[in-house]
Amino acid sequence: MPSSPESHRIPAAQYVRMSTEHQQYSTTNQEDIIQEYAVARGYEIVRTYADEGKSGLNVAGREALRRMIDDVQTKNAGYSAILVYDISRWGRFQDADESAYYEYLCKRSGIDVHYCAEQFENDGAPTSTIIKSVKRAMAGEYSRELSSKVFKGQCRLIELGYRQGGAPGFGFRRMLINQSGEAKGELSRGEYKSLQTDRVVLVPGPEDEVQLVRRIYRRFVDEGKPESEIAEELNAEGILTDFGRPWNRGTIQQVLTNEKYIGNNVYNRASFKLKKKHVENAPEIWVRKDGAFPALVAPDQFFVARGIIQERNRRMSDDDMLGKLRSLAAEHVTLSGQVIDAADGMPLSAAYRSRFGSLLKAYQLAGYRPTRDFDYVDINRRIRAAQPPLMTDLVNRLTQMGATVSRDASSGLMLINGEYSAQLVLSRCRQTASGSLRWKVEFEGRIAPDITILGRMDESNENPVDYYLLPVMDISSPRLMLCETNGAHLDTYQFESLDFFTSLAGRRRIEVAA
Repeated sequence: MPSSPESHRIPAAQYVRMSTEHQQYSTTNQEDIIQEYAVARGYEIVRTYADEGKSGLNVAGREALRRMIDDVQTKNAGYSAILVYDISRWGRFQDADESAYYEYLCKRSGIDVHYCAEQFENDGAPTSTIIKSVKRAMAGEYSRELSSKVFKGQCRLIELGYRQGGAPGFGFRRMLINQSGEAKGELSRGEYKSLQTDRVVLVPGPEDEVQLVRRIYRRFVDEGKPESEIAEELNAEGILTDFGRPWNRGTIQQVLTNEKYIGNNVYNRASFKLKKKHVENAPEIWVRKDGAFPALVAPDQFFVARGIIQERNRRMSDDDMLGKLRSLAAEHVTLSGQVIDAADGMPLSAAYRSRFGSLLKAYQLAGYRPTRDFDYVDINRRIRAAQPPLMTDLVNRLTQMGATVSRDASSGLMLINGEYSAQLVLSRCRQTASGSLRWKVEFEGRIAPDITILGRMDESNENPVDYYLLPVMDISSPRLMLCETNGAHLDTYQFESLDFFTSLAGRRRIEVAA
């Protein structure tokens, strides 16, 4: 079809998405192909929706796609067609019907979806419908095959004794080694390997930490001291965990039950494949390499400690656990995970979550009714889950600007270009009785980044609606309550996106006069 005069072009939007795939799928390359298609078919691109660094497995986290669907359904689109590079950029949904559903929402509102790089016209003809259905299934199958290959590769590396992510744990450090097995140096928090051929193994940490791990085992196995008493002893001496926090019964128990302390490399204890339901796997399908790392304690001491804890938990039926929860509720005005973990003779709060699905469910079964509305617990859980992909996206954007970024895994603090620090904080949206919106944030004085990036969540607490870039010099209080408008002293720092923040990290070459 010949191109149309500029005044008669049909307004269209383009949707582009790139996860971490080959450069073939860069948003720039997609836009080039879409633009060629638009010119040839008489379309004018009036709006762009871009999801960069986003997986296509589902709609979660794909803010641009969700915004586009919302614009279409609320009749705020301002265009009559959507141009997409191909079927896979629309999404690699594991259920092909989900992909079709989002396209149907657009068509129902009178907006056609065109796949510009595909060899068929999306015109509803039987042949194109069959090809499109097959391509949708192939897009989902690609992710399943890739997931399987990655999982097998990770399992193979585990069996070779290499560490696959996660904090090393108290008493250990991560050592980077090359393909010949030669040590290249320890990795600090927030540091990652940069070469594909490099690997990471665990090595013993400082001698005082190693001796402290052995002391914990002696106290528990040889002297019969409970975890809470050991934690109190360490806290009284001013000793902190590897994350710089006080010890509690749970952190002591982690040291006593993790097989890495006898040198075993264990993987696949839990699964979250293809962004489906989180599953706790049975021990028989764990992937392991025994003796992968230097042991910090003797095997017989470890198995005695773990056996004591397992037998203690095994004796408790559901009724026993709920009975203990009722007794604890009778002693305390308010129950919480901290109260449960601090009580001797009680299963850990994590055991209640694992057995009953959540603490709230356990409370309900035990007949304990919290005095406050706990809907915020689920909201906070969703917000915590939303933060890591936002952080990853932000770091990627900073890197694309030419900045160097290092991250502290425990605090989430970013050091940018070795010059200034920043931290991303998401604030839950609350609605007052009068219908006004409020956002509350508490600043942790121990961290004190140079810039706090405060993301205000929308009313559904699904996505940030805007950002405040708050310099440390202007944070005079450890707590801040934001309204919908806050006056020039705060709204001066308000931005609709993080484009301005990432632009601050850009580098320019300064020409030196001869």
